[in-house]
Amino acid sequence: MISVNDFRTGLTVEVDGGIWRVMDFQHVKPGKGAAFVRSKLRNLRTGAVQEKTFRAGEKVGKAQIDNRKMQYLYASGDQHVFMDNQSYEQLELPASAIEYELKFLKENMEVAIMMYQGETLGVELPNTVELKVIETEPGIKGDTASGGTKPATVETGLTVNVPFFVNEGDVLIINTTDSSYVSRA
Repeated sequence: MISVNDFRTGLTVEVDGGIWRVMDFQHVKPGKGAAFVRSKLRNLRTGAVQEKTFRAGEKVGKAQIDNRKMQYLYASGDQHVFMDNQSYEQLELPASAIEYELKFLKENMEVAIMMYQGETLGVELPNTVELKVIETEPGIKGDTASGGTKPATVETGLTVNVPFFVNEGDVLIINTTDSSYVSRA
């Protein structure tokens, strides 16, 4: 058991029979009344995001998640195949289970597969990924003074807003938490 006072971003807990990852939290001490913790949790089985408030000091179960390093191999119809780097064992996940992560996955990319008591929960991406721009409007000289952005489509099909100086063929660093442009690689 763990106290909600010890919440931190990325912590995995068991609440109401579900396995949740803490995305955001805030300790609130009102002038009148008891302190509480306001949290934003994501269900690792369904992907649903829920805001939940706990009384200060309340105890919740800590979920022990095992992260196995695996390499994304290929898509076979609706299934996506991953290979364990140690045992060469292959694991198939349906596209519906990793819908968000597919926007960032490239073949031969190394990711962590989250496992809970033998159950596969999903894919944990690195904080940033490098993706090549396959389509964007050409930048016009002098446009950078305004600091605007334009849409660019990367090799996985994801559309990202990028600065005007980005051209087709550039490799970009993309933040996987909010699908935002970070810089050129």
